[in-house]
Amino acid sequence: MNIIVPATSANLGPGFDALGLSISLFNRVSIEYSKFSSISINGEGSQNAFLKKNNLFVGIFNEIFTELTGKKETFRIVFDNQIPFSRGLGSSSAVIISAIASAYHMAGFKAQKNVILNKALIYENHPDNISPAVFGGFVSAVVQNGSVFFNKFILPDDIKAVVVIPDVPMSTNSSRSVLPKSYTIKECVNNLSHSSFLTACFASKNYDMLKTAAVDMMHEQRRMQTLPELFEVRKFAYENGALMSTLSGSGSTFLNIAYKDEAANLAKKLATKFDKFRVEIFDFDNDGFVIMQS
Repeated sequence: MNIIVPATSANLGPGFDALGLSISLFNRVSIEYSKFSSISINGEGSQNAFLKKNNLFVGIFNEIFTELTGKKETFRIVFDNQIPFSRGLGSSSAVIISAIASAYHMAGFKAQKNVILNKALIYENHPDNISPAVFGGFVSAVVQNGSVFFNKFILPDDIKAVVVIPDVPMSTNSSRSVLPKSYTIKECVNNLSHSSFLTACFASKNYDMLKTAAVDMMHEQRRMQTLPELFEVRKFAYENGALMSTLSGSGSTFLNIAYKDEAANLAKKLATKFDKFRVEIFDFDNDGFVIMQS
């Protein structure tokens, strides 16, 4: 079997731990029964020998496969990774979702998306990452009584993701450690109102209002201080046609949204201005993970 899982961009400014969307940048995993266990890694992480010995996918996959079947089997697993590690593009969520869905499929069960999503909460408690990885699109999600509840909106092909990816990782745990334990009423009201407005903009396809909606007072300012160039990325992106410019997840990637006809020009200007950073244009993904037979 083969499975592809998309990258995600979470938070989207004010939607801290609540809003996310799916990008057409994929990790692919191929799995087949084998006489001996083996792991091959292509792309991101291929030079990291540690990943073959301490692989998150393998640990989750084996745990769930044994839970479902009562058996231990050996597999040949090949990873083709396109999602950068520790850059705020949901690489961990992609691993978790692909491991769970693959285990269900290889155990002979239908990988029902709602089941996979809620199972993922055991390993990743941020619904803004796992929900779009499972279902695609723009997702507003909450966790209540141990289950994920979400609304999904389809993202059209007339907007594109223009992502700026620094060659500097940011771990979610380290990034979260700079955040305060409590917030002022002003900060809370700002994010409540702006995240609500941002969701309404995506629902109504009123993309011209995204810049107004995407104002955060809880996490971006604090996280971006560890890589001050990101402030200039956002300023420059808005000056050159970005509809929205936000820290992707906990960083270090910056997500810019632009109209289809303006994306190439924005990407070219960003690449020229920030020549040490990788700049890419991606479509948005509306499908989430997809399982295919080998």
